[in-house]
Amino acid sequence: MDLKNTLAAVSLSAAIIVLWGLFFAPDTKQVKEAQLEKERNELVNNEDAPKLIENEEIKVLTREKAINESSRIIFENENIIGSISLNGGIIDDLTFKKYTTSVDNEEKVVLLNPKEIKTGYYIDSGWAINNNEIEAPNNKTVWAIEGNSKLTPNNPVKLTWTNTSNIKFEKIIKLDDKFLFNIEQKIINNSEKTYNFYPYGQVIRNTAPQVTNFYILHEGLLGVFDGELVEKDYDDIEDKSYSKNANEGYVSIVDKYWVASIIPENNKSFRADFDYKNKFRASFIENKPTVVGANETKSNKFKVIIAAKEVDIIDGYAENQNISKFDLVIDWGWFYWIVKPLFFAIDYFFKLTGNFGIAIILITICIRIAFFPLANLSFKSMARMKLLQPEMARLKELHKEDKVKLQQEMMALYRREKVNPLSGCFPILLQIPFFFAIYKMLFVTIEMRHQPFFGWIKDLSERDPTSIFNAFGLIPWDPPSFLLIGAFPCLMGLTMWLQQKLNPAPPDPIQAKIFMFFPLFLTVILAPFPSGLVIYWTFNNIFTMMQQVVIMRKTTVKTQV
Repeated sequence: MDLKNTLAAVSLSAAIIVLWGLFFAPDTKQVKEAQLEKERNELVNNEDAPKLIENEEIKVLTREKAINESSRIIFENENIIGSISLNGGIIDDLTFKKYTTSVDNEEKVVLLNPKEIKTGYYIDSGWAINNNEIEAPNNKTVWAIEGNSKLTPNNPVKLTWTNTSNIKFEKIIKLDDKFLFNIEQKIINNSEKTYNFYPYGQVIRNTAPQVTNFYILHEGLLGVFDGELVEKDYDDIEDKSYSKNANEGYVSIVDKYWVASIIPENNKSFRADFDYKNKFRASFIENKPTVVGANETKSNKFKVIIAAKEVDIIDGYAENQNISKFDLVIDWGWFYWIVKPLFFAIDYFFKLTGNFGIAIILITICIRIAFFPLANLSFKSMARMKLLQPEMARLKELHKEDKVKLQQEMMALYRREKVNPLSGCFPILLQIPFFFAIYKMLFVTIEMRHQPFFGWIKDLSERDPTSIFNAFGLIPWDPPSFLLIGAFPCLMGLTMWLQQKLNPAPPDPIQAKIFMFFPLFLTVILAPFPSGLVIYWTFNNIFTMMQQVVIMRKTTVKTQV
């Protein structure tokens, strides 16, 4: 019982922390934004060598006007549509064709934006050169189109630019049918001199977006370098830059459901940088120069993936493109070995039934079956403990003046009835990782986004939209968000309360009162959580009670002293 009380105390403490974070923690967003705005208005000199970013003012423009200010190449496939600016050869306009901003409208999700606007988010690449000994293309260079003018899966495009030293630069861009750009950069040296060039690529974001700001999800800069995963929040990079030398890997900026990545060529040593100098930047630059002699041509290849984080597609790129640990752009977390297999199981049931809510219920049944033997032991122990409550109360009254004797008699009772008071706790401990894994899976996978259940649940990745305070929609009043305690959270709390009644009550009256309010407390705490998670917990409670009732009816106590 002491262990159970400890677990309850830990659960309550964790719930209080979550509640504080959700509703009462001070909001520093406005202060942060004001500071960022001040910093953005100050041009910060970039002293890196070779120089990668040129400081420039962010204009007050609409997205449409910024796009129309430069000539462009349109690209399109069945998943994305957008354009590449000929001013810099920058990929700075991308929209996902299959994803909307919310369940209720048809507005498509826009990820990349031109660098001139506040929300600029784009992919830049090129060749850096030391000491500016010759002119190299930068993000203001106006490229020309050679040949095909629209980029599609079957039609690559070529951009060209020649400097005053008669050195021609080319970018050959290919697009697959999903989210992958293959980019080849060429240098055709028609001069009589030899030059050293450093290939680079960078994902740049002018300002930090509004993030979920929850500890189980990383949003910000991410990379894998020689097998090591590195995650840096926007705040981290504002405070301190990060650099790493590696021979393989990638750099990315990740959102909850979206990723923009650049993958250098394998086995070419590069330096990766995460930094903030007027903009957030995840970049790589090769350590060894590409030496281009007189009348010589050299090239460099890299990949750009700007994707919705669909598991099958991300895993496919990791395998087919030989990108080490690219699947980690999806934040599977510490319980990767549980969360990812659970996703594949629930995805199988979804494909079988066509409804992710039904798939959640089926995976709940599978978990209950997997833990059936352990749960049986736990419920048998709890049932016997409940039947022993009168005898335990008699022993406490009989030996209330002799604590040592009471303990001896209690232990003798447990041995006689073959009851282990701690046996009910171990199955609970074993199930905690699975509960967290279900939550993590529902929270981070885009496959759950905008997926309906039945009735009022239109999006399993969002909270139950109903509220007990307006009679679940019968009263014409929209409660504030902190009063949105929906039908499923209430049902979950009810099933938890009923399940609690099947268990032996804590011997201490104060503990009993605390436990009595625990279902209500968790109902309030879990109301803002994804409705898919609440559905899982509700049906888990129902299946648990069914199993517990059957075992209790079969359980008897042989003797009572």
